[in-house]
Amino acid sequence: MPVTEVVEPAQAAARLAECVREAGALALTMFGVPIKTWTKGGSSPVCEADIAVDRLLRERLMAGASGFAWLSEESADDPSRLEARYVWVVDPIDGTRAYIAGLPDWTISAALVEAGRPIAACLYAPAMDEFFMAIAQGGATLNGEAIAATPGASLAEARIAGPKPILERLAAVAPPFTIMPRERSLALRLARVAQGSLDAAIAGGNSHDWDLAAADLLVHEAGGAMTPSGGGPVLYNRTVPRHGMLVAAGRDRHAALVDLFADRRLAQM
Repeated sequence: MPVTEVVEPAQAAARLAECVREAGALALTMFGVPIKTWTKGGSSPVCEADIAVDRLLRERLMAGASGFAWLSEESADDPSRLEARYVWVVDPIDGTRAYIAGLPDWTISAALVEAGRPIAACLYAPAMDEFFMAIAQGGATLNGEAIAATPGASLAEARIAGPKPILERLAAVAPPFTIMPRERSLALRLARVAQGSLDAAIAGGNSHDWDLAAADLLVHEAGGAMTPSGGGPVLYNRTVPRHGMLVAAGRDRHAALVDLFADRRLAQM
């Protein structure tokens, strides 16, 4: 995909899917067996599989793609990405704690971003045999079947997952809703909204581009919305690729949640 040509989202998604499936197979060979682990930044776990998957995806996706940039949790940041039209945004293993513990809810999350927004995305949970894909203006799928966010605006009995302190504050101003278990992969938690198995999901502050970009496109292409709690788009490939609290849901329910987060009572808690 020469950088001088416009990239077709469907072609990018097909290439991405092939690479992410290969990365998933590699990750599975290291899953559930003793591997080297360490921490970065004081508390964030890293393991050999993070690095191996990151290396494989970078080699495959950047090969023959002069002018494309790279942004990954496990790679040194290159500021030249800010000048690139196309940027691969990758979390080689989202949910490393789950991976190390032998739990299944970890994913490989990858998206191609153009002008601040994802245009192709794949999210793969190999241990659960779940492969999500989204194409800008082309819909979202899970294992090849179309998926859609749940309709409706009501929060009454809605299935919502997110950080407990935020949900407890929300419960003080919202109709009674059902608090659902959180997937250890943030990307997978958000993708459950696209799938329709959650009615809404909330991401606490301090998430990064690589946690979000693939799930963002999945939610939007499934007929939902994912934005900051105050509304507005989530933009990627900025100087600091970090984000505050985000809300994902079907469009009408998302609007209701944004209104609730604007409630003064909630802001004062």
